[in-house]
Amino acid sequence: MIEAKYFMGVDTGTQSVRVVVTDISGNILVASEKPYQTYFPKPGRAEQKPDDWWRCFNEAVKEVTDQLSMGVRYSIVGISVCSTSSTVVPIDDHGNALQDAIMWMDTRAIKEMEICNATHHPCLKYCGGAESVEWMIPKVLWIKRNQSDVYQKAYKIIEQLDWFNYKLTGGKLATSICQAACKWNYIDGHGGWQKDFFEQIGLEDYEDILVTDVKQVGEPLGKIDHEFAEKYDLNPEMQVIEGGIDAHIGMLGLGVSKPGRLAMIMGTSFVQLCFSKEEKELEGIWGPYLNPVVPGLNILEGGQISAGSIVKWYMKQWGFDKMDRPYEAIAEMLKSTKPGANGLVALDFFQGNRTPYKDPNAKGVIYGLTLSHTKADIYRALIESVAMGTKNIIDNFEKQGVPIDMIVGCGGVTKDKNWMQIIADATGKPIIVTVDPSAGGLGCCIVAAVGTQTYASFDEATEGMVKMAYTVEPNPDNYPAYEALFKRYTELYSHLKDMMNDEEE
Repeated sequence: MIEAKYFMGVDTGTQSVRVVVTDISGNILVASEKPYQTYFPKPGRAEQKPDDWWRCFNEAVKEVTDQLSMGVRYSIVGISVCSTSSTVVPIDDHGNALQDAIMWMDTRAIKEMEICNATHHPCLKYCGGAESVEWMIPKVLWIKRNQSDVYQKAYKIIEQLDWFNYKLTGGKLATSICQAACKWNYIDGHGGWQKDFFEQIGLEDYEDILVTDVKQVGEPLGKIDHEFAEKYDLNPEMQVIEGGIDAHIGMLGLGVSKPGRLAMIMGTSFVQLCFSKEEKELEGIWGPYLNPVVPGLNILEGGQISAGSIVKWYMKQWGFDKMDRPYEAIAEMLKSTKPGANGLVALDFFQGNRTPYKDPNAKGVIYGLTLSHTKADIYRALIESVAMGTKNIIDNFEKQGVPIDMIVGCGGVTKDKNWMQIIADATGKPIIVTVDPSAGGLGCCIVAAVGTQTYASFDEATEGMVKMAYTVEPNPDNYPAYEALFKRYTELYSHLKDMMNDEEE
């Protein structure tokens, strides 16, 4: 008789932490999600409290384990975490946070990003030719230049993922090749850490302040912390397996483990990811990141900073967030509008543009307002703007020789059938939705399954653990209207971008 094995996945997203337990076939036995707060102390800034992460995580773990028998709990052989990135926190030598974490979406480090990009260092060609304000190195440099007291006190400055793994292992500090290759300028197979780059930007002490022990996704970090295992009656032999960035691990949860399909994580932000065997350098795309998840495969990345967050903003401003059934109300309201939102054009750059413009100064816009427009028109214009942003990224991929046959989607937006249809219509691409639309947790369980050698490879694990639910087919009747809207969308940014960049922060 084959002994049953189970896996725990932990997806620490922007708005909440989700804990799932799956079996060897990817069936979710139980799941729990707990929200935490993001703080916006100044325009362009976004912060979270690590203590909130840990409290919510523990609440979710308790809720999950309370529903499992002792036999199942002791058969959970591996746990893996994926996280937002780069969400950055300075710690002391006991792993305690010295201040609130600087969120991935925080844009305070624009000058530091520019310092990095001004080097024109060869390492930049492995991240799309330029650094992003969202990434680790500009944020660490910002702390050094603007918070010298915190920088001097810090034992290390680490990411959310590293902090969770430190806590789960009882003190093991390492970082994932996923974070290092995609956000830290680490180049696998080409010298790793780029010492001369760090010297040029003023982080010559990078080996002291960063965690430079790089682990592969799926590599065991050690056994679970004894006190944590005892608290929740878990197997003390459970292995903590190195994970990665939530979106990138979500690729595995979507069944994307080889070139061909576009994985799209559709939540607070949108991330578009595909694998490539070649080291393709594309304009307006991040990457090629070398071997960040699956050995031998590189990742190309597009992304939209503001997506689901725009809807949250809209719902708050118009009071939908105070209704009993806000999403039903907003879906009913949408019926009064048509593609094109009665002539409104919006830009989805509420926190800047990630790709293809790579413009942190880009701003959100609603253009064409008249006294005849309604809040329904405005809502439609906003969600259409996100669809236009997705189309812009896909068009950019395809013009540079990376064909996209279909999208495999996950995240909270997949629950909104109207918005999903608009995205399919605007891009002209079918969107496949998996049985578990929040792929990060399942992706972590896949990583844990490979890390515990339950499956021999990510290909084998995704085949065995991912199931497709349904497909959203594009409506060709709406495509011409969205082609016309897309032309106005790109022209609007072209006309306004100089004004956006001239504004004082």
